[in-house]
Amino acid sequence: MTTVVPTSEEDAALSVVRLASELAWADAGPEVSEPQVSRLCMEAEEFIAMGKWLELATLMITSAELIFSKISEKDVESIFTIICNLVTKTENPDEVMEIVKVIAAKLVQQPNEKPAVRLKILINLYNLLETPYCQFYVYMKALNFAVEGKVTEYIIPSFKKIDSFLKEWKIGTPEQRELFLTISNVLKENKSTSKDSFKFLTDYLATFSGEDAQVLSEAKEEAVRAIVDFVRAPDVFQCDLLDMPAVGQLENDAKYALLYQLLKIFLTQRLDAYLDYHTSNSTLLQSYGLVHEECIAKMRLMSLVDLSSDGSGQIPYELIRDTLQINDDEVELWVVKAITAKLIDCKMDQMNQVVAVSHHTDRVFGQHQWKTLRTKLVTWRVNNFSSILF
Repeated sequence: MTTVVPTSEEDAALSVVRLASELAWADAGPEVSEPQVSRLCMEAEEFIAMGKWLELATLMITSAELIFSKISEKDVESIFTIICNLVTKTENPDEVMEIVKVIAAKLVQQPNEKPAVRLKILINLYNLLETPYCQFYVYMKALNFAVEGKVTEYIIPSFKKIDSFLKEWKIGTPEQRELFLTISNVLKENKSTSKDSFKFLTDYLATFSGEDAQVLSEAKEEAVRAIVDFVRAPDVFQCDLLDMPAVGQLENDAKYALLYQLLKIFLTQRLDAYLDYHTSNSTLLQSYGLVHEECIAKMRLMSLVDLSSDGSGQIPYELIRDTLQINDDEVELWVVKAITAKLIDCKMDQMNQVVAVSHHTDRVFGQHQWKTLRTKLVTWRVNNFSSILF
Protein backbone atom coordinates (compact mmCIF):
# COMPACT_ATOMS: atom_id res chain seq x y z
CA MET A 1 0.00 0.00 0.00
CA THR A 2 1.32 3.43 -0.99
CA THR A 3 0.87 6.22 1.53
CA VAL A 4 1.34 9.96 1.19
CA VAL A 5 3.87 11.26 3.72
CA PRO A 6 4.21 15.04 3.20
CA THR A 7 6.92 17.11 4.85
CA SER A 8 5.47 20.58 4.02
CA GLU A 9 2.47 22.18 2.36
CA GLU A 10 4.20 22.21 -1.03
CA ASP A 11 5.52 18.67 -0.58
CA ALA A 12 2.01 17.45 0.30
CA ALA A 13 0.55 18.66 -2.99
CA LEU A 14 3.48 17.36 -5.00
CA SER A 15 3.29 14.03 -3.20
CA VAL A 16 -0.35 13.68 -4.22
CA VAL A 17 0.40 14.57 -7.84
CA ARG A 18 3.33 12.16 -7.98
CA LEU A 19 1.48 9.27 -6.32
CA ALA A 20 -1.66 9.74 -8.36
CA SER A 21 0.15 10.10 -11.69
CA GLU A 22 2.41 7.11 -11.01
CA LEU A 23 -0.59 4.90 -10.27
CA ALA A 24 -2.59 6.31 -13.17
CA TRP A 25 0.21 5.62 -15.66
CA ALA A 26 1.48 2.40 -14.06
CA ASP A 27 0.14 0.13 -16.80
CA ALA A 28 1.84 2.10 -19.58
CA GLY A 29 5.39 1.07 -18.64
CA PRO A 30 8.27 3.25 -17.42
CA GLU A 31 9.17 4.67 -20.85
CA VAL A 32 5.74 6.25 -21.13
CA SER A 33 4.89 6.82 -17.45
CA GLU A 34 8.08 8.54 -16.23
CA PRO A 35 7.87 11.51 -18.69
CA GLN A 36 4.18 11.94 -17.89
CA VAL A 37 4.79 11.87 -14.14
CA SER A 38 7.64 14.38 -14.50
CA ARG A 39 5.50 16.67 -16.63
CA LEU A 40 2.63 16.64 -14.15
CA CYS A 41 4.94 17.27 -11.21
CA MET A 42 6.58 20.20 -13.02
CA GLU A 43 3.16 21.70 -13.74
CA ALA A 44 2.24 21.31 -10.07
CA GLU A 45 5.46 23.04 -8.98
CA GLU A 46 4.76 25.95 -11.33
CA PHE A 47 1.20 26.34 -10.05
CA ILE A 48 2.43 26.34 -6.45
CA ALA A 49 5.15 28.89 -7.17
CA MET A 50 2.69 31.20 -8.95
CA GLY A 51 -0.13 30.70 -6.43
CA LYS A 52 -2.45 29.27 -9.06
CA TRP A 53 -4.49 27.23 -6.62
CA LEU A 54 -7.45 26.62 -8.92
CA GLU A 55 -5.20 25.20 -11.62
CA LEU A 56 -3.42 23.07 -9.03
CA ALA A 57 -6.73 21.78 -7.68
CA THR A 58 -7.85 20.87 -11.21
CA LEU A 59 -4.59 19.00 -11.84
CA MET A 60 -4.70 17.15 -8.53
CA ILE A 61 -8.37 16.20 -8.60
CA THR A 62 -8.11 14.81 -12.14
CA SER A 63 -5.23 12.54 -11.19
CA ALA A 64 -6.76 11.53 -7.88
CA GLU A 65 -10.09 10.56 -9.44
CA LEU A 66 -8.29 8.18 -11.83
CA ILE A 67 -6.89 6.13 -8.94
CA PHE A 68 -9.92 6.23 -6.63
CA SER A 69 -10.57 2.52 -7.04
CA LYS A 70 -6.91 1.52 -6.85
CA ILE A 71 -6.04 2.60 -3.30
CA SER A 72 -7.41 2.08 0.20
CA GLU A 73 -10.12 4.26 1.68
CA LYS A 74 -7.60 5.62 4.19
CA ASP A 75 -5.28 6.75 1.40
CA VAL A 76 -8.20 8.25 -0.53
CA GLU A 77 -9.10 10.34 2.52
CA SER A 78 -5.45 11.42 2.99
CA ILE A 79 -5.13 12.49 -0.64
CA PHE A 80 -8.40 14.41 -0.67
CA THR A 81 -7.63 16.07 2.64
CA ILE A 82 -4.61 17.64 0.96
CA ILE A 83 -6.61 18.58 -2.14
CA CYS A 84 -9.48 20.08 -0.14
CA ASN A 85 -7.03 22.09 1.94
CA LEU A 86 -6.29 24.18 -1.17
CA VAL A 87 -9.45 26.22 -0.40
CA THR A 88 -7.55 27.71 2.55
CA LYS A 89 -4.64 28.87 0.36
CA THR A 90 -6.46 31.74 -1.33
CA GLU A 91 -8.29 34.73 0.13
CA ASN A 92 -10.24 35.33 -3.06
CA PRO A 93 -13.83 34.07 -2.41
CA ASP A 94 -14.49 33.64 -6.13
CA GLU A 95 -11.44 31.42 -6.49
CA VAL A 96 -12.47 29.45 -3.41
CA MET A 97 -15.85 28.84 -5.03
CA GLU A 98 -14.26 27.67 -8.28
CA ILE A 99 -11.97 25.28 -6.39
CA VAL A 100 -14.97 23.95 -4.49
CA LYS A 101 -16.86 23.36 -7.74
CA VAL A 102 -13.93 21.46 -9.25
CA ILE A 103 -13.54 19.20 -6.22
CA ALA A 104 -17.24 18.60 -5.68
CA ALA A 105 -17.92 17.88 -9.34
CA LYS A 106 -15.37 15.06 -9.40
CA LEU A 107 -16.51 13.57 -6.09
CA VAL A 108 -20.15 13.25 -7.09
CA GLN A 109 -19.51 11.76 -10.53
CA GLN A 110 -19.39 8.17 -9.27
CA PRO A 111 -22.04 7.76 -6.53
CA ASN A 112 -21.70 3.97 -6.53
CA GLU A 113 -17.94 3.91 -5.95
CA LYS A 114 -17.03 4.22 -2.26
CA PRO A 115 -20.01 6.53 -1.62
CA ALA A 116 -19.47 6.76 2.14
CA VAL A 117 -15.88 7.91 1.64
CA ARG A 118 -16.87 10.45 -1.00
CA LEU A 119 -19.55 11.83 1.29
CA LYS A 120 -17.10 12.07 4.17
CA ILE A 121 -14.70 14.03 1.94
CA LEU A 122 -17.49 16.45 1.00
CA ILE A 123 -18.28 16.97 4.67
CA ASN A 124 -14.60 17.59 5.41
CA LEU A 125 -14.53 20.11 2.56
CA TYR A 126 -17.56 21.85 4.06
CA ASN A 127 -15.77 22.18 7.40
CA LEU A 128 -12.83 23.94 5.76
CA LEU A 129 -14.99 26.67 4.26
CA GLU A 130 -15.75 30.09 5.72
CA THR A 131 -17.87 31.61 2.94
CA PRO A 132 -21.58 30.96 3.70
CA TYR A 133 -22.68 30.37 0.11
CA CYS A 134 -19.77 27.97 -0.48
CA GLN A 135 -20.85 26.05 2.58
CA PHE A 136 -24.42 25.84 1.31
CA TYR A 137 -23.22 24.77 -2.14
CA VAL A 138 -21.17 21.90 -0.70
CA TYR A 139 -23.95 20.88 1.70
CA MET A 140 -26.43 20.56 -1.17
CA LYS A 141 -23.89 18.58 -3.19
CA ALA A 142 -23.40 16.28 -0.20
CA LEU A 143 -27.15 15.96 0.35
CA ASN A 144 -27.95 15.08 -3.25
CA PHE A 145 -24.96 12.76 -3.45
CA ALA A 146 -26.09 10.95 -0.30
CA VAL A 147 -29.40 10.26 -2.02
CA GLU A 148 -27.80 9.00 -5.23
CA GLY A 149 -25.18 6.96 -3.38
CA LYS A 150 -27.77 5.57 -0.94
CA VAL A 151 -25.83 6.74 2.12
CA THR A 152 -28.37 9.18 3.56
CA GLU A 153 -27.91 7.71 7.03
CA TYR A 154 -24.63 9.65 7.27
CA ILE A 155 -26.20 13.04 6.56
CA ILE A 156 -29.60 12.73 8.26
CA PRO A 157 -28.18 13.65 11.71
CA SER A 158 -27.23 17.07 10.32
CA PHE A 159 -30.89 17.89 9.66
CA LYS A 160 -31.29 18.76 13.34
CA LYS A 161 -28.91 21.69 12.78
CA ILE A 162 -30.68 23.15 9.75
CA ASP A 163 -32.07 26.15 11.65
CA SER A 164 -28.58 27.19 12.80
CA PHE A 165 -27.18 26.48 9.33
CA LEU A 166 -29.76 28.80 7.77
CA LYS A 167 -28.68 31.62 10.08
CA GLU A 168 -25.10 31.16 8.90
CA TRP A 169 -25.80 30.63 5.21
CA LYS A 170 -28.25 33.54 4.76
CA ILE A 171 -29.53 31.95 1.56
CA GLY A 172 -32.43 33.23 -0.56
CA THR A 173 -35.92 31.81 -0.94
CA PRO A 174 -35.20 29.60 -4.00
CA GLU A 175 -32.30 27.96 -2.18
CA GLN A 176 -34.41 27.44 0.94
CA ARG A 177 -37.08 25.74 -1.14
CA GLU A 178 -34.55 23.40 -2.70
CA LEU A 179 -33.12 22.56 0.73
CA PHE A 180 -36.45 21.95 2.51
CA LEU A 181 -37.93 19.85 -0.28
CA THR A 182 -34.81 17.71 -0.69
CA ILE A 183 -34.65 17.00 3.05
CA SER A 184 -38.37 16.20 3.16
CA ASN A 185 -37.96 13.74 0.29
CA VAL A 186 -35.04 12.05 2.05
CA LEU A 187 -36.97 11.64 5.28
CA LYS A 188 -40.23 10.41 3.74
CA GLU A 189 -38.54 7.16 2.71
CA ASN A 190 -38.52 6.01 6.34
CA LYS A 191 -41.67 5.70 8.44
CA SER A 192 -39.76 6.59 11.60
CA THR A 193 -38.90 10.01 10.16
CA SER A 194 -42.21 10.76 8.42
CA LYS A 195 -43.11 13.38 11.04
CA ASP A 196 -39.87 15.27 10.36
CA SER A 197 -40.48 14.89 6.63
CA PHE A 198 -43.86 16.59 7.05
CA LYS A 199 -42.24 19.40 9.05
CA PHE A 200 -39.74 20.20 6.29
CA LEU A 201 -42.47 19.92 3.67
CA THR A 202 -44.52 22.56 5.49
CA ASP A 203 -41.38 24.71 5.77
CA TYR A 204 -41.10 24.44 1.99
CA LEU A 205 -44.73 25.42 1.43
CA ALA A 206 -44.44 28.35 3.86
CA THR A 207 -41.84 29.99 1.59
CA PHE A 208 -44.56 30.62 -1.02
CA SER A 209 -46.45 33.15 1.10
CA GLY A 210 -46.90 36.39 -0.83
CA GLU A 211 -46.26 34.81 -4.23
CA ASP A 212 -48.54 35.22 -7.24
CA ALA A 213 -50.69 32.47 -8.72
CA GLN A 214 -48.09 31.43 -11.28
CA VAL A 215 -45.40 30.87 -8.66
CA LEU A 216 -47.85 29.20 -6.29
CA SER A 217 -48.69 26.66 -8.98
CA GLU A 218 -45.11 25.36 -8.71
CA ALA A 219 -45.96 24.07 -5.24
CA LYS A 220 -49.32 22.52 -6.10
CA GLU A 221 -48.21 18.88 -6.10
CA GLU A 222 -46.27 19.34 -2.86
CA ALA A 223 -49.34 20.96 -1.29
CA VAL A 224 -51.35 17.88 -2.27
CA ARG A 225 -48.70 15.64 -0.75
CA ALA A 226 -48.74 17.69 2.47
CA ILE A 227 -52.49 17.21 2.88
CA VAL A 228 -52.26 13.47 2.28
CA ASP A 229 -49.27 13.15 4.63
CA PHE A 230 -51.10 15.07 7.36
CA VAL A 231 -54.29 13.03 7.10
CA ARG A 232 -52.31 9.78 7.05
CA ALA A 233 -49.92 10.64 9.92
CA PRO A 234 -51.14 8.95 13.14
CA ASP A 235 -49.09 11.25 15.38
CA VAL A 236 -49.57 14.69 13.78
CA PHE A 237 -52.64 16.59 14.97
CA GLN A 238 -51.72 20.22 14.46
CA CYS A 239 -50.61 22.17 11.39
CA ASP A 240 -50.84 25.56 9.69
CA LEU A 241 -51.65 24.26 6.21
CA LEU A 242 -54.95 26.15 6.01
CA ASP A 243 -53.07 29.44 6.44
CA MET A 244 -50.65 28.75 3.60
CA PRO A 245 -51.40 30.23 0.15
CA ALA A 246 -49.65 27.26 -1.47
CA VAL A 247 -52.34 25.02 0.05
CA GLY A 248 -55.16 27.55 -0.22
CA GLN A 249 -54.87 27.53 -4.02
CA LEU A 250 -56.36 24.02 -3.98
CA GLU A 251 -59.67 25.18 -2.52
CA ASN A 252 -61.07 26.15 -5.92
CA ASP A 253 -58.92 23.82 -8.00
CA ALA A 254 -60.94 21.56 -10.28
CA LYS A 255 -58.77 18.55 -9.53
CA TYR A 256 -57.92 19.02 -5.87
CA ALA A 257 -60.83 20.94 -4.29
CA LEU A 258 -62.21 17.80 -2.66
CA LEU A 259 -58.84 17.04 -1.10
CA TYR A 260 -58.70 20.56 0.32
CA GLN A 261 -62.18 19.97 1.74
CA LEU A 262 -60.86 16.85 3.49
CA LEU A 263 -58.08 18.87 5.12
CA LYS A 264 -60.61 21.42 6.32
CA ILE A 265 -62.71 18.68 7.88
CA PHE A 266 -59.73 17.27 9.76
CA LEU A 267 -58.71 20.68 11.08
CA THR A 268 -62.04 22.37 11.76
CA GLN A 269 -64.85 19.77 12.00
CA ARG A 270 -65.74 16.53 13.72
CA LEU A 271 -66.18 12.85 12.95
CA ASP A 272 -69.70 13.14 11.56
CA ALA A 273 -68.46 15.54 8.84
CA TYR A 274 -65.74 13.08 7.87
CA LEU A 275 -68.19 10.16 7.68
CA ASP A 276 -70.48 12.18 5.39
CA TYR A 277 -67.45 13.05 3.24
CA HIS A 278 -66.39 9.41 3.06
CA THR A 279 -69.84 8.33 1.89
CA SER A 280 -69.44 10.46 -1.23
CA ASN A 281 -65.67 10.22 -1.74
CA SER A 282 -64.49 6.77 -0.68
CA THR A 283 -62.86 6.14 -4.06
CA LEU A 284 -60.93 9.40 -3.82
CA LEU A 285 -59.57 8.46 -0.39
CA GLN A 286 -58.47 5.07 -1.68
CA SER A 287 -56.71 6.67 -4.65
CA TYR A 288 -54.47 8.57 -2.21
CA GLY A 289 -53.79 5.47 -0.14
CA LEU A 290 -55.83 6.70 2.82
CA VAL A 291 -57.33 3.96 4.98
CA HIS A 292 -60.87 4.66 6.19
CA GLU A 293 -60.42 2.98 9.60
CA GLU A 294 -57.23 4.98 10.25
CA CYS A 295 -58.99 8.19 9.27
CA ILE A 296 -61.82 7.41 11.69
CA ALA A 297 -59.36 6.81 14.53
CA LYS A 298 -57.61 10.11 13.89
CA MET A 299 -60.85 12.03 13.52
CA ARG A 300 -62.08 10.66 16.85
CA LEU A 301 -59.05 12.14 18.55
CA MET A 302 -59.39 15.39 16.60
CA SER A 303 -63.09 15.54 17.57
CA LEU A 304 -62.22 15.00 21.22
CA VAL A 305 -59.78 17.91 21.00
CA ASP A 306 -62.52 20.03 19.47
CA LEU A 307 -64.84 19.18 22.35
CA SER A 308 -62.09 20.26 24.74
CA SER A 309 -61.90 23.68 23.10
CA ASP A 310 -65.55 24.61 23.74
CA GLY A 311 -64.55 26.63 26.80
CA SER A 312 -66.36 25.10 29.78
CA GLY A 313 -63.63 22.57 30.46
CA GLN A 314 -66.27 19.98 31.36
CA ILE A 315 -67.13 17.31 28.79
CA PRO A 316 -69.89 14.81 29.66
CA TYR A 317 -69.12 11.18 28.91
CA GLU A 318 -72.38 11.04 26.94
CA LEU A 319 -71.25 13.86 24.62
CA ILE A 320 -67.94 12.12 23.98
CA ARG A 321 -69.77 8.87 23.23
CA ASP A 322 -72.12 10.50 20.75
CA THR A 323 -69.51 12.69 19.07
CA LEU A 324 -66.97 9.89 18.64
CA GLN A 325 -69.74 7.38 17.83
CA ILE A 326 -68.45 4.78 20.28
CA ASN A 327 -69.86 2.60 23.05
CA ASP A 328 -70.17 3.76 26.66
CA ASP A 329 -67.34 1.49 27.79
CA GLU A 330 -64.98 3.00 25.18
CA VAL A 331 -65.16 6.60 26.37
CA GLU A 332 -62.35 6.42 28.92
CA LEU A 333 -60.22 4.42 26.47
CA TRP A 334 -60.35 7.26 23.92
CA VAL A 335 -59.70 9.87 26.59
CA VAL A 336 -56.58 7.95 27.60
CA LYS A 337 -55.52 7.80 23.95
CA ALA A 338 -55.85 11.58 23.71
CA ILE A 339 -53.81 12.00 26.90
CA THR A 340 -51.13 9.63 25.58
CA ALA A 341 -50.96 11.61 22.33
CA LYS A 342 -50.52 14.76 24.48
CA LEU A 343 -53.61 16.31 22.98
CA ILE A 344 -55.29 17.03 26.31
CA ASP A 345 -54.54 17.25 30.02
CA CYS A 346 -57.56 16.21 32.05
CA LYS A 347 -59.09 14.27 34.91
CA MET A 348 -61.86 11.74 34.51
CA ASP A 349 -64.68 12.03 37.06
CA GLN A 350 -66.28 8.60 36.88
CA MET A 351 -68.88 9.40 39.51
CA ASN A 352 -70.23 12.44 37.68
CA GLN A 353 -69.41 11.01 34.25
CA VAL A 354 -67.49 14.07 33.06
CA VAL A 355 -63.97 14.81 31.83
CA ALA A 356 -62.44 17.96 33.32
CA VAL A 357 -59.99 19.37 30.77
CA SER A 358 -57.25 21.69 32.01
CA HIS A 359 -55.37 22.04 28.74
CA HIS A 360 -55.78 21.04 25.12
CA THR A 361 -53.76 21.29 21.89
CA ASP A 362 -55.34 23.36 19.14
CA ARG A 363 -55.60 21.69 15.75
CA VAL A 364 -54.69 24.96 14.06
CA PHE A 365 -52.70 27.86 15.44
CA GLY A 366 -53.96 30.92 13.59
CA GLN A 367 -54.92 34.47 14.52
CA HIS A 368 -57.56 33.37 17.03
CA GLN A 369 -55.06 31.19 18.89
CA TRP A 370 -52.48 33.99 18.92
CA LYS A 371 -55.05 36.39 20.42
CA THR A 372 -55.98 33.84 23.07
CA LEU A 373 -52.33 33.27 23.94
CA ARG A 374 -51.70 37.02 24.08
CA THR A 375 -54.66 37.49 26.45
CA LYS A 376 -53.37 34.72 28.73
CA LEU A 377 -49.89 36.27 28.80
CA VAL A 378 -51.29 39.70 29.65
CA THR A 379 -53.41 38.20 32.45
CA TRP A 380 -50.42 36.26 33.78
CA ARG A 381 -48.26 39.40 33.73
CA VAL A 382 -50.89 41.49 35.56
CA ASN A 383 -51.41 38.80 38.19
CA ASN A 384 -47.69 38.38 38.79
CA PHE A 385 -47.15 42.15 38.95
CA SER A 386 -49.97 42.43 41.50
CA SER A 387 -48.49 39.65 43.64
CA ILE A 388 -45.18 41.53 43.74
CA LEU A 389 -46.87 44.76 44.86
CA PHE A 390 -49.06 43.18 47.51
